[in-house]
Amino acid sequence: MPEERLQKILSRAGVTSRRKAEQLMVEGRVTVNGKVVSELGSKADLERDHIKVDGKLLRAPSRLRYIAFYKPDECVTTMHDPQGRRTVMDLVKGVRDRVYPVGRLDYHSEGLLLLTNDGEFANRITAAASHVAKTYVVKVNGALTQEQELQFRAGVPIHGRRTAQAELKLLRRAVNPWYEVRIIEGRQNQVRLMFKHFGRLVEHLRRVKIGPLDLDPLRPGEWRDLTLGEVARLRKLLKLEQEARAD
Repeated sequence: MPEERLQKILSRAGVTSRRKAEQLMVEGRVTVNGKVVSELGSKADLERDHIKVDGKLLRAPSRLRYIAFYKPDECVTTMHDPQGRRTVMDLVKGVRDRVYPVGRLDYHSEGLLLLTNDGEFANRITAAASHVAKTYVVKVNGALTQEQELQFRAGVPIHGRRTAQAELKLLRRAVNPWYEVRIIEGRQNQVRLMFKHFGRLVEHLRRVKIGPLDLDPLRPGEWRDLTLGEVARLRKLLKLEQEARAD
């Protein structure tokens, strides 16, 4: 393989984002063939050189893998759970590549979840700056007023920081109504906390879309590989192909 910038190698190996990789280099935590490399822009070849981060040797994934998974209820979005609960990795059977979840859905939330071994892709798709919309169908224990809907769309304070603008649409008017919510952030429990700000509790939450990807036709616990076309559209949306050509 041709040499690539170290921060790109660290990112594609799933260590961290390129920006954080630069910080690791500056802190002297990256070595190439036994020598500390702290100069940004330095290049290496992952297949030929011994690259270590904090003393741990990096290995190139045999191939990049992108998976869409329907996370069911009562399942944690982690590789391992110290409480012994069922994890998404327990359900993704037959995948020999070492993939990991992109972002998260909480224990009682369900719906579309991506898994990959492409570190830069994972970091980019979860960043609010990438403006990748995540769409949810949500059932709550009471309707919002028109004024509350306007406030919801404009952003509400969560843990001292206001959320980005969101889209909100009433899907089914009822005592316990259903809403469609579209956000570009991925803060933990964000949709639940946004409704909680108005005194509403989420009874059911399902993520149905990430960018151009739909949850259908998957059913709870099922997974599939993304098509080449789907991967290309996502990478274009994330501006990863432009950066690859620039490199």
